[in-house]
Amino acid sequence: MLETEQIEYEKCILVGVTTRHQSEDKMNEYLDELEFLAYTAGGEVTKRFTQKLDMPNPKTFLGAGKMEDVKAYVDQHDIGTVIFDDELSPGQQRNIEKLLACKIVDRTYLILDIFAQRAQTSYARTQVELAQYQYLLPRLTGLWTHLERQRGGIGMRGPGETEIETDRRIVRDRITLLKAKMATIDKQMATQRGNRGALVRVALVGYTNVGKSTLMNALSKSEVFAENKLFATLDTTVRKVVIGNLPFLLSDTVGFIRKLPTQLVDSFKSTLDEVREADLLLHVVDISHPQFEDHIASVNQILDEIKSADKPVLMVFNKIDAYQPEDYDEEDLMVERAPVHYSLEEWKQTWMARTNGDSIFISALNKDNFESFRKKVYERVREIHVTRFPYNSFLYPEYEDGF
Repeated sequence: MLETEQIEYEKCILVGVTTRHQSEDKMNEYLDELEFLAYTAGGEVTKRFTQKLDMPNPKTFLGAGKMEDVKAYVDQHDIGTVIFDDELSPGQQRNIEKLLACKIVDRTYLILDIFAQRAQTSYARTQVELAQYQYLLPRLTGLWTHLERQRGGIGMRGPGETEIETDRRIVRDRITLLKAKMATIDKQMATQRGNRGALVRVALVGYTNVGKSTLMNALSKSEVFAENKLFATLDTTVRKVVIGNLPFLLSDTVGFIRKLPTQLVDSFKSTLDEVREADLLLHVVDISHPQFEDHIASVNQILDEIKSADKPVLMVFNKIDAYQPEDYDEEDLMVERAPVHYSLEEWKQTWMARTNGDSIFISALNKDNFESFRKKVYERVREIHVTRFPYNSFLYPEYEDGF
């Protein structure tokens, strides 16, 4: 009889703050996302600690009293990891490690850790390793915890400093080596993109875990890895897709996320080049997520940062099968009707109605409204192709059902 494999999750707690620039509702949204990140990385969240501050404490992120509460909980419940929702400075990380005597992880390093787990190819592993070393370099002194037990004295100061400086040099050399390797890979990737010929290029973009890979599988009839976890896909996958008799290239890219580490944006240059060089973007949105409008804004911000905000976009509102508006009681005068109470039909009459037909509502999993989606993609790709090659227009007629 086969035994089922038991996954052991690491016990961890989350820490977040409400500040002048971050409301309590926004903090709770981020902590919900952070909990999903922790679960993806193999963690089990047992408690959240939050505090209202004008700004995070520059030494310990939280105030002294709240840090005592965290320490008491960590000691009492044998917590192995404390995860902070914002990126900690090297000084903050060292101070907190001394206070709590356990593993301290911030949002940035948690995302890097998930990327390291998910990286399957040599290319993805190189990108992630470079980002990790760039994050690690200013924090090296905090890693030499064995030096804390050396109280100084004759023969104790020099070797410790030498050890840290040696390690810094090793890390800097490794970063230089990885950058050189990345430059070589970038050239190879650019050559590959150049060799794809004159086919129209379409790129799937969107927040992480919105169903891009599922949509890729449905459109291209291929088996791209898809899972209900964050960052299931790291490596860019390119497939040739044919709708009717019209071929085009479809690429599935890494998902975006709020507070995306800058190290990753830099390291994933070649992956993001797929977006930069695309002729059409399919911006996939999980409409069943309560904060999907924030997700759209985050994706648009990153597209702007990588100089791709002006590209033609088809908004694909996915997971309509999972969409459930919150109940609304018209007789309850204390509760004002809000977007979370809208039906799908009501959403279609909001700003979505002003996208000039550049939006579609589907379920990639169940293929709901999929024929209409294929038609829209065909029309948009055909328009680009015919503009580029007018003499080919007779080859690609108007879309017909059953293509």
